[in-house]
Amino acid sequence: MSWPAAASELSKLGKAILKEAKGVVTGADVAFGELTLTGPRDRVVEALAYLRDVQGFQQLVDLCGADYPERSERFDVVYHLLSLTKNRRIRLKVSTDEDTPVPSVTGLFPAADWYEREAFDMFGIYFDGHPDLRRILTDYGFQGHPLRKDFPMTGHVEVRYDETLKRVVYEPVKSVEWRNWDFLSPWEGAERGFAATVLPGDEKGK
Repeated sequence: MSWPAAASELSKLGKAILKEAKGVVTGADVAFGELTLTGPRDRVVEALAYLRDVQGFQQLVDLCGADYPERSERFDVVYHLLSLTKNRRIRLKVSTDEDTPVPSVTGLFPAADWYEREAFDMFGIYFDGHPDLRRILTDYGFQGHPLRKDFPMTGHVEVRYDETLKRVVYEPVKSVEWRNWDFLSPWEGAERGFAATVLPGDEKGK
């Protein structure tokens, strides 16, 4: 099916969903050949149940977060669904802030268990009703949430193995002096076995 034809079909599907799931799904947009739905976070379980049981999107293939710090509700929680019978994908977005939890959908899609833990770990998004909401990718004493836009690139602490103490230690991040790269020659100062080999930038070392 061509892109315009596929976009037309998705547009029809979006309009049908908006009509049938009024109040549960509040927006539908087709872009780049994909249908994105939006809805209120407190009704996300109803929305996903409708998409699974009525529209035939049987699988939750991913759940992720996105951070927009300039918004009052800075986080989007994005649910990616797959219909094996229709060979079609769809996504649903809900928004939240740093303090307001999103209802967990683990009772509807057991696969959401680790996805929601990852969103909590990386973004600090809370999921109400999750059976075991704790970090999944970072360490137990980790501070902050690495995929937030305001999280420092260096992090807050560094972890290393101390040979004297014979254990892992946590220390504040030390500032490092960065090399001032000029991008002219990565080989400057390197010892090479073939004296006759001349590479661009070698003149800088003379």
